[in-house]
Formats: sequence, C-alpha cells, structure tokens
Amino acid sequence: MAGGVVQKTGDGEGRRRRGRGRTRPMAEINVTPFVDVMLVLLIIFMVAAPLMTVGVPVELPKTAAEALPADQEEPLTVTVTGEGAVMIQKTEVERDALLPKLRAIAAERDSKRVYLRADGRVPYEQVVQVMGALNRGGFADIGLVTDTGGPDLESGGSQVE
Repeated sequence: MAGGVVQKTGDGEGRRRRGRGRTRPMAEINVTPFVDVMLVLLIIFMVAAPLMTVGVPVELPKTAAEALPADQEEPLTVTVTGEGAVMIQKTEVERDALLPKLRAIAAERDSKRVYLRADGRVPYEQVVQVMGALNRGGFADIGLVTDTGGPDLESGGSQVE
C-alpha cells in the first residue's frame, strides 16, 4: 500500500495513523494582544489630553486656590488676552457681539458653568465687564482660571510651593 502507514491490530483490521498536524482547538482566550492595544491607547490619550486645552496664551495670575471639579461636557472658556481681546474658546469675538453669542451658546448647553481666563495685565474693570456679560448671557457659574503657586494670604503672603 503506497500512501500511508498501516498499523495492524490484533483483530486483523488495519488502522491508519493520523498525521501530527491535527490538534484540538484551544479553549482559552489570549488576552495579550488586547492588553497591548489598551496600553498603547492609554499612552496616546495620556499624551494627547493636555494638548486639548484651550490654546490662547495668557499669563494667568497666581493664587493658592484649589481646582474646581471637572464637568461632563467640554467646558466653555472665555479668555481676555493681554491686549484686551475677548475670545470664546479660540475664536475672537468683538465686545458688542459678545452678549448675543453667549446667549446663543447658553441656550444650547446643559451646563451653565464657564471658565474665565484673563491675563494678569488686564485691568480689573475689563475683567468685571466680561464677567457681567457672562452673567447676562445666561452663565451663572463662573470659574476664574489662575495658576497655582501664588501668595497665600493666611501665611502672610508667602508663596505656596
């Protein structure tokens, strides 16, 4: 017989041996590729998350206050630059068009929280005018954005580190 190995058994009947290539399917799940992909995605999001903040450069005043808790939707940020320009997110808005735009944005958003970023060189009067426009525009929860490490009034004005 050409073609296969025949093995004789005691009862006179021949049986063919099966080849070595046949194995039973594995019943275990290999999670290593899944973990690898998840770790890569985690690293990508850790690197990309700080880059998703509003990118208008301002010199924020320093304070010893704690950060506010994060919202579910993307926070609305209004910025007053060192030159006095007002920006909603990254778009510059004329002061006379600020109130209608804020009312339109407030009508579409669930959260009434807004973050106000103002350059430390901007006069207080301009910052308060923008705060008033935010309030009249429908935003009752206004958070002032500052840098940490500023003077602590409880310890006599020394720097917090």
